[in-house]
Amino acid sequence: MEPPLPQTFHLSPTSVLVISIGDITTWKGDAIVNAAHKEMLGGGGVDGAIHHAAGPGLLRACQAVRIVSGRDVRRDVRCPTGEARLTRGFRLPAAHVIHAVGPVYSTKSISEPLLIATYQNSLQLAMDRRFQTIAFPAISCGAYKYPVDDAAVVALSVCLEATSASSSSLQRIEFVMFETRTFEAWVHAAANELQLTRVDHNDNLALDTDNVVRPSTTRP
Repeated sequence: MEPPLPQTFHLSPTSVLVISIGDITTWKGDAIVNAAHKEMLGGGGVDGAIHHAAGPGLLRACQAVRIVSGRDVRRDVRCPTGEARLTRGFRLPAAHVIHAVGPVYSTKSISEPLLIATYQNSLQLAMDRRFQTIAFPAISCGAYKYPVDDAAVVALSVCLEATSASSSSLQRIEFVMFETRTFEAWVHAAANELQLTRVDHNDNLALDTDNVVRPSTTRP
C-alpha cells in the first residue's frame, strides 16, 4: 500500500508545516532532529538509524559534547531531558543534527512540560542559527510511550508559537513519521485541534521543495 501523501498547513504567512511518512535520514535541509538518549551515544529506533546513516563522525562529535555535571545528573549525561544539542550532519543529506531528549512518559503533569521544553529548545537552536528548514520525528512516541494524540498537540502548538514570532527564520517545519497512526494523529491535531489552514498546492510556498529529498518509506 502506498503511504499517504504529505499534508501541508500554514503556520504563519512565511512558514509551513509538512507532515509526511518516510525516512528522516534521507531528508535534506538545514537540520534534522534526533530523538536522542541523554548520553548521546546512539541507540535504537530513529537514534540508531541517524547514527548509522551519518557515519562514525557523528558519534565522535557526540562524544566530544561536554558531560553535564551536577548533584542530580549522572556523570555521563550530555543532554538532560528537555534539552537539545547541535552537531554537524556528516554523511546525512541534512547539514546539521539537533539531538533532543524527550521524556519517558509517566503522567501528563510531569511529562508534558518536558516535551514542550524539548521542542522549544530544538527550535530555538535552529532559530539562533537562522535555519530555514527543520525536520522532526515524533519525539517520545516510540519506546518512551508518550500518548500519540497528546504528543501531536504539544509538538504542533510549540511550532505554531515559535513561527509566530517576528524574529523566526523558519520557513518549513516537517514531521517525518514512520507509520500511519502517528501521521494521522499529527494531521488530526493540525486540522482539528489547532485548526491550521491547509496550503493550496498552487501556492509557491508549498511547492518550494528544492532543498528536500522526499523521504523513502523505509522505517528507521
